[in-house]
Amino acid sequence: MEPHWSSVSKLERLLKLGNLVEDALEKYLLIDADPEFREAVLYPVRSGGKRLRPALTIASSIAVGGRVEDALPAAAAVELAHNYSLIFDDIIDHSEVRRGQPTLWKKYGITTAILVAVHYRESISQAIGDTRDPKRFEAIMARTLKLLVEGERLDVLFEQAGRLDEPYVVENRRRAVTVNDYLDMVYKKTGALIETSCVFGALSGGAAEDAVRALGEYGRNLGLAFQIGDDIIDIFGREEKTGKKVGKDVEEHKLGNIVVLLALEELAGREKEELLGILRSERVSPEQVRRAVELISSTRARERAEEMRRLYSANAVKAIELLPENEGKEMLRDLAGFVSFREF
Repeated sequence: MEPHWSSVSKLERLLKLGNLVEDALEKYLLIDADPEFREAVLYPVRSGGKRLRPALTIASSIAVGGRVEDALPAAAAVELAHNYSLIFDDIIDHSEVRRGQPTLWKKYGITTAILVAVHYRESISQAIGDTRDPKRFEAIMARTLKLLVEGERLDVLFEQAGRLDEPYVVENRRRAVTVNDYLDMVYKKTGALIETSCVFGALSGGAAEDAVRALGEYGRNLGLAFQIGDDIIDIFGREEKTGKKVGKDVEEHKLGNIVVLLALEELAGREKEELLGILRSERVSPEQVRRAVELISSTRARERAEEMRRLYSANAVKAIELLPENEGKEMLRDLAGFVSFREF
């Protein structure tokens, strides 16, 4: 079941690895699913996605000398976890479109979306049951999902306006956010699951503990670089290339965007107050989004964020230096290079 790699780059090979998990995803999701419920249950995984996390699991297993098939249950678990988090993320953010299609809650309703999410959580456990050490894998996954929850909580609290009908958010909103606060939040919300994807691959391949730690360090740094890249793309991306609305984080009042934070560090006086005022507006208009991007563009925020992204990508590559040279390691190294400059 090893794929044939003759004419594509190592990065393309890595992304193709993620597609090997499709059958496993549906297998675990359909266990104990009523026929009436199956369409809704399968909707999130059939709506697309890069399958980056399962690709990392499989590539990490190859990097430590493991077999693809041995990594598939763990790869399915991390992709199910990713989609599980996205279901709630879309409900929390009131997002109506994902991957160019209606979000699960928009298509089927919030009640059904919540029920699907609970079904996903149990499907994660069933996938983990087929790994080589279910007790260890489940403990890692439980911690990871709690970190995801905490990252989401912080991201919401970093919003500067909105959610006036949510007392906890209103009472605990963070009016000031530091770069360290940001890095803590994005590790929990994004980096932790990418780290776990790599650790799961190492464990699936029977790696020694130093290799498990190295791949965890790789994943942690890659996750930070990946999210910083997302933040750059949100403010400066081209909608026709990314398929995403430019300035969505500004529209959603988010202070948890590294480009916004770095711009606020540099802006002073009236301009700083203007940007904060936009983020704290009850409703942010398209004109305000454009003005916010102008203010941010007048600073070195993009350049500084790009430097951070390159640093974390380089740290990811450095973390796996101790691994033997093989195709899995080469794919991981190429992915870190891609993440350091991606524009979509």
